[in-house]
Amino acid sequence: MLNPTLSNPDASNAARNHAGVRPIEAAANSAVSWGAILAGAAAAAALSLILLILGTGLGLSAMSPWTQAGATAATLGVSTIVWITLTQLLASGMGGYLAGRLRTKWTAVHTDEVFFRDTAHGFLAWAVASLATAALLTSVIGAIVSGGVQAGASVAGGAASAALTAGAAGAGAGAPGAAATSSDAGSGPMNYFVDSLFRKDVGAGGAPATANNAADAGPSAPTSEVTRILLNSLRSGALPAEDARYIGQVVAQRTGLSQADAEKRVNDTYTRLQTKLRDAEAAAREAADKARKASAYAALWLFVSLLIGAFVASLAATFGGRQRDL
Repeated sequence: MLNPTLSNPDASNAARNHAGVRPIEAAANSAVSWGAILAGAAAAAALSLILLILGTGLGLSAMSPWTQAGATAATLGVSTIVWITLTQLLASGMGGYLAGRLRTKWTAVHTDEVFFRDTAHGFLAWAVASLATAALLTSVIGAIVSGGVQAGASVAGGAASAALTAGAAGAGAGAPGAAATSSDAGSGPMNYFVDSLFRKDVGAGGAPATANNAADAGPSAPTSEVTRILLNSLRSGALPAEDARYIGQVVAQRTGLSQADAEKRVNDTYTRLQTKLRDAEAAAREAADKARKASAYAALWLFVSLLIGAFVASLAATFGGRQRDL
């Protein structure tokens, strides 16, 4: 005996509707509507790009090089986080809704399966839009991710290396046979400390340099030699006693100070130079640590905003799918 529901399609559809299942159609539709997904992704990517450009313009208009004239760094950071999150909400919501609303209507599919497919369509639209946006903004995302790593890795010895390089440039400029301009000869922090060694104390009663050693006390030869000695001592971390004694002799010859006073000036100047290098290195480390923290916070908040966007796109797709099936 034949089953009446098989011989009567209307009775079969009525039974499936009673069970919460969509009516049967002659042709089965695909579970994925790529046209709707791409349409939603294109709309989401375009809206995201427009909002990012708008946010950049608003941020630049809020900045100012003048003191107390623009927004603070903390305000700009919070505003950037809020704007990126808002951009993800709006763009992902629109993309997910369009992906759900424009998809092919599924029949002969259970209601729970329709809900899952709508959610998947919204998520896929968000994923495609995110990949497209990332492809357009690769340099920006790469700078956020790698900025903190590069800042933390490049700080070790950076300040000391910079000071040593500047000192070496001054030494090279003062070396015999080097064609140095007046600006090159006076540049670099090392030159300041070396020059301070050869300052003559007007109030001191020491005898001035003699005529025989005036030629040897030219402005370039002893200065470049002292600079090289100080650079070598900075690399090793301490000024040897014989180097301090020799520099003291050169300073005493140039300034008329006694040997004891000249050596004391050398040791005091070397201590000041080490202090300046430590302060510069500490400032560089602090700046690098701030850059590392800023990059870490930016990456974490970007992750949170993308996660929110995925959820909003999936939820909006289910809403658009229900509107489509009404």
